[in-house]
Amino acid sequence: MIADAGIGIAAAGLTALAVWGPNGLVGTTVSMPAWLLALLPLLMGVALALRRRAPLLMWTLMWAGVALQDLVTRQSPQNLAFALVLFAGAYSLGAYASLRRAVVGLAISAVLILATEGVLLAFSRHPRGTALSLLSIPLLACWLAGVLVRARRQSAVLAARNAALQRQAEQAAAAERARIARELHDIVAHHLSVVVLQAAGARASGKPAGPALEKIENSARHALADTRRLLGVLRGTGGDGGLAPQPGISELDALAGTVRAGGLQVNLVIDGDPAVLPAAVDVSVYRIVQEALTNVLKHAGPASADVRIGCVKDAVTIDVTDNGTGVSASRAPAGGHGLAGMRERVAVFGGELRAGPRPDGGFAVRARLPIGERLPPGEPP
Repeated sequence: MIADAGIGIAAAGLTALAVWGPNGLVGTTVSMPAWLLALLPLLMGVALALRRRAPLLMWTLMWAGVALQDLVTRQSPQNLAFALVLFAGAYSLGAYASLRRAVVGLAISAVLILATEGVLLAFSRHPRGTALSLLSIPLLACWLAGVLVRARRQSAVLAARNAALQRQAEQAAAAERARIARELHDIVAHHLSVVVLQAAGARASGKPAGPALEKIENSARHALADTRRLLGVLRGTGGDGGLAPQPGISELDALAGTVRAGGLQVNLVIDGDPAVLPAAVDVSVYRIVQEALTNVLKHAGPASADVRIGCVKDAVTIDVTDNGTGVSASRAPAGGHGLAGMRERVAVFGGELRAGPRPDGGFAVRARLPIGERLPPGEPP
């Protein structure tokens, strides 16, 4: 980055001023060999250009320069320019390194301070604290400031990411509600067509209309229940559209064959009589299984899946398990809406959904949809 290069050049200039400049300008200069005079601005200053890309390497190079100067001159740096470069490095280490690397860098500097201080005190006739030890507290303060800035930056990034994921989930739920509403639209239209045809036939025949009226009553009940669901779903959608005939449990064999062709071994078991299921439930069972198998294909890796559908007196149960990596498909994959879409479908019927990794590996999706005229929580009877 241009900004980092500029900071590195400025730090190199400050370091050069500290080691080459006259006494009293920025502190006391230290007499040292010419090769060290040329090397220190590179180690102390130019290294700061790496503060974003390699902050731990930057900090290590800077302290290698400090240790080298101390060992060669037997005197620690005692000028402001040198201190400013170290303060900038401490802040950069805390702000741009991971917390573990930042702690490692802090430990490196602490070890070097103790080591160089021991060497300098050993060669000093008047033992006293060195300039490096006096810089310890300001360096720690700059490091902590960098860590706090990095924590706030990460918190802001995490909040933005969570907000984006929330928007995606809401969009997936809205899209699934619109899809469910369109499906229910077709189903309601079918039921009402049956009512009209049966009523017209009973009136035209002139015969007792007991069986016909029974069919009319059943179709009307299903249409009424599905209309209530349709109205509840449409409260959260912006429109409707035409659909092709909807699939159901009878098409699950074909779905399993398609998934097998994609490389996933599927074992399908259907218990009970699917013919007793209302059309809306029948479609939703197919869609939930379809979405679950799609998630297995996209997220489980090499795996096989077991699909079991149970049709009992008052409910239908769906159990889709796999032995893959157990990675959750909570985000919406291309062409589907993931777990958010499944929850929307189950909620329409006032059912239950559980999904998550299995203790012995793999992932499981289990749903229960009530059969009958039970409405989602909060819907008026």
